[in-house]
Amino acid sequence: MTSPANDLDKAKEFVLKKCKEREVKFIKLWFTDILGFLKSFSITVEELEGALEGGMGFDGSSIEGFARIDESDMVALPDPTTFTVLPWRPTDHAAVGRMFCDILVPGGQPFEGDPRGVLKRNLKRAAESGYTFYVGPELEYFYFKNSDTTQGLDLGGYFDMTPLDAAMDLRRETVLTLESVGIGIEYSHHEVSPSQHEIDMRYTDALTMADNVMTYRIVVKEIAHKHGVYATFMPKPVFGINGSGMHVHQSLFKGDKNAFFDEKDKYHLSHVARSYLAGLLARAPEITAITSQWVNSYKRLVPGYEAPVYLSWARRNRSDLIRVPEYQPGREKATRIEYRSPDPACNPYLTFSVMLAAGLDGIEKNMEPPEPVEQNVFQMSEEERASRGIRTLPGSLHEALELTAKSDLVRRCLGDHVFFSFIENKKIEWDKYRTAVTDYELKRYLPIL
Repeated sequence: MTSPANDLDKAKEFVLKKCKEREVKFIKLWFTDILGFLKSFSITVEELEGALEGGMGFDGSSIEGFARIDESDMVALPDPTTFTVLPWRPTDHAAVGRMFCDILVPGGQPFEGDPRGVLKRNLKRAAESGYTFYVGPELEYFYFKNSDTTQGLDLGGYFDMTPLDAAMDLRRETVLTLESVGIGIEYSHHEVSPSQHEIDMRYTDALTMADNVMTYRIVVKEIAHKHGVYATFMPKPVFGINGSGMHVHQSLFKGDKNAFFDEKDKYHLSHVARSYLAGLLARAPEITAITSQWVNSYKRLVPGYEAPVYLSWARRNRSDLIRVPEYQPGREKATRIEYRSPDPACNPYLTFSVMLAAGLDGIEKNMEPPEPVEQNVFQMSEEERASRGIRTLPGSLHEALELTAKSDLVRRCLGDHVFFSFIENKKIEWDKYRTAVTDYELKRYLPIL
């Protein structure tokens, strides 16, 4: 059995060898800020070996939420296991590679404001209990004519085929590009709304998947740009039709055994799975500012558009916050729960972190979930929902932030630096939105007031 240090050395050797074989000249070092925006700077291949050993210094003061001016020196340490050559850049000569980085402070300690580091800390906590966290997010997005309009490319609907689905070739090229950078794809199809699409990545461990989500979003946008159109992960860009979600399938494994599976349970859920599910339901309101972090996210989280707003779970009903896919004999490893409120514009490192923290809290406290709700919760009366104890998610970013700001669980999960920086960023966003005069107000009030 090889040690992690030996595995890391082999990964570094592989990167150096691959750069020589592929004539890589530039390497982009990728990382994210607290809000989930991808950041990058480039080094030449001549600097690569030194970067792999000690990282590359950079000024972090200008990065949203990362650091104050008086603590701006940062070090980006590339993770060699994330190396790939970018296929949308020149590949025949002077090729461009990329690696995700862990952000350190001078001296080599992890920077507590690094979202990737936040996820690694939470995964380590799960590992101390013997668990590996696996996720499979389903990211929806829209294609528009350009970034200045919401004019779509088609009038297709769910799973529609050509000629309505004008973006089929865009999806095909996107899938091939994702696979060329090592991201496994299971499905791609037209979604419910006109010009809305989905490409589903193959289930994997949470850290790899968070990196994959960041790559996925830029690949979708790059391929769209190449063809003269615009792709957006904005949660609700068009009024009156379904918005874009990021349903996250998740499970815990112990070794190669799915800790969520129990053959004897009528839902085939283990006690671990039930407690995890209960933890997610209990903590859902206070983690929503992380999983749905934009003002626009709450234009999606309204009844009537397949987006979950009620705190309930079920097997078949897709209006619930948590869905448990039906068990298929012989596929025990596929037992999982699907958390449906996150949207594709979130920071995946923080989103996966808070979901895991909520689930582990449920396990540690031996929580039991309520009975599943197979009826359509949207069609129940308020009295019926109240009698069954079905609560709702927060209805605005402001409401969500108030709950998150009081959450000891989210604070422990994110660490003080990210927790307070995130909340401060979001309060500024809410204040700007709250004081803006919108087109709706002008059309509604100007003619009559």
